[in-house]
Amino acid sequence: MKKSMSRREWLKTSTQIAAVAAVAPLVFSPLAEAGTLSSKASVSYQDHPSGKDMCSNCMHFIPGSSPTADGTCKVVAGKISPHGYCYAYTPKS
Repeated sequence: MKKSMSRREWLKTSTQIAAVAAVAPLVFSPLAEAGTLSSKASVSYQDHPSGKDMCSNCMHFIPGSSPTADGTCKVVAGKISPHGYCYAYTPKS
């Protein structure tokens, strides 16, 4: 005998499925894996700014020993110019 689902059960199940679908890409994305960095080519890194947008203003940038020294990035592999730019740019809040 097949039990029908109540509207309340259907809404609860649908909400849970939608929540899992929204979170899954964040959990399983390559950037979420520890130690995985994107290549410069994959994010179109350039060693000059895009207008006022530059790595030194990005939340992912880890500064070097001085304001003009190359630093590193939480997202992109390799040395990163503070005046560089890529598609992973996220302004500091």
